Amino acid sequence: MLSSSRASLLRLASVSRASRGLCMRYQHTIPQIDSTCIPLKPTWSVNKLLSSYPRPTITPSTLKRLHELSALIPPAEGTPQHDKLTREMEELVKLVEAVKLVDVSDVAEDGAVPDGRIWVAGEGINLDAPTQDVDEVDGRALLAHASRTIDGMYVVESDKPRG
Repeated sequence: MLSSSRASLLRLASVSRASRGLCMRYQHTIPQIDSTCIPLKPTWSVNKLLSSYPRPTITPSTLKRLHELSALIPPAEGTPQHDKLTREMEELVKLVEAVKLVDVSDVAEDGAVPDGRIWVAGEGINLDAPTQDVDEVDGRALLAHASRTIDGMYVVESDKPRG
């Protein structure tokens, strides 16, 4: 009888050690949360995600061409400004490439954006109802408030001579 109790206790102790080891091994994946189950620290970051993607390279000629297309003067090649701008542009290209990898096959084809506002269940705004503001003035009625109009158009005085 004593030996079977002892065996049971040893089995229980080994299971306890194993489960404690398992919890310790996976403890870093369980985020700490507050009383409303919101994680106390971010659970992921864009920078960490992007670090897993290879960084593209932008050649000096490509950077120069981008400046020409933008009607800007590029920094001189080999300067710290040039190096910094090249790194920033490479990071932007990496972000764009990562966004392009997102699977959007489940998105509705009509292009409608779902209403993401949050409100109490059973309450909300009737988006199909007409607006209630009857004092709203728009269109040609606004011309009545202008100091000068000609043929239904606003008149704006200018210091430029007409010519």
